[in-house]
Amino acid sequence: MLPIDAAAHSSRWRRRHPCEKAALGLGLTVCAVSLPPWPGAVLVAAAAVAVLLGPAGVAPRQLWRAWRIPLGFCVTGAIPLLFSVGGPDGFVVLAPDGPAHAVRLLLRTSAASLGVLLFAFTTPVSDLLPRLVRAGVPGPVVDVALVMYRIGFLLLDTVHRVRQAQAARLGHTTRAAAWRSLAGLAATAFVRAFDRAQRLQTGLAGRGYDGTLRVLVPPATVSARFLAATAGLLAGIVALTLVLERSVL
Repeated sequence: MLPIDAAAHSSRWRRRHPCEKAALGLGLTVCAVSLPPWPGAVLVAAAAVAVLLGPAGVAPRQLWRAWRIPLGFCVTGAIPLLFSVGGPDGFVVLAPDGPAHAVRLLLRTSAASLGVLLFAFTTPVSDLLPRLVRAGVPGPVVDVALVMYRIGFLLLDTVHRVRQAQAARLGHTTRAAAWRSLAGLAATAFVRAFDRAQRLQTGLAGRGYDGTLRVLVPPATVSARFLAATAGLLAGIVALTLVLERSVL
């Protein structure tokens, strides 16, 4: 199990309805994208971090390890804005407004990724997918997603075990040995994927699978108090952004 999935299953908000957490996480994401980068995105990022480390109970190290990957994509996407290609001053030169545009993009995307992480850290996929059928998503689509989610973890476990076995047999001592081990790992994972899929299909057929996976969904009710607090937080961020923006201007 991935660390973010383990954190979601042990989250303080695990028993809350996914709609509540979606309203908060996606609401923060929308604010990060629609409000001005300064100070809107900064306020959204601060609110998301405060909620994650406070009420949600996410450890700072877990948050950093999960956030650094999307943050790397945010930085990679902002770097090209620093340059201008094909202008009269040269083929590749620094753009006059490049740093400002890069900072705005970085603020927006990094704050939006924190809003998405807030939802991911508090909502297990196994709690979310079965409820999508009630929201109108076709059942077969949800079933395929559940099966792929399960197979993904099985394949990750297989890859980990094969790498451990290769390392115990000195399969990574030289560059040539590492390449041979990588090829063997890819071949083994490919064969195991089909084997797992076949065994899963046989198991479902033996349990009377008729085209619908019926799973138990933990009971949860939507809290009006939580939604009101979410609306108050989002409204406060919007109001504070407008006030600070006017004061700066």
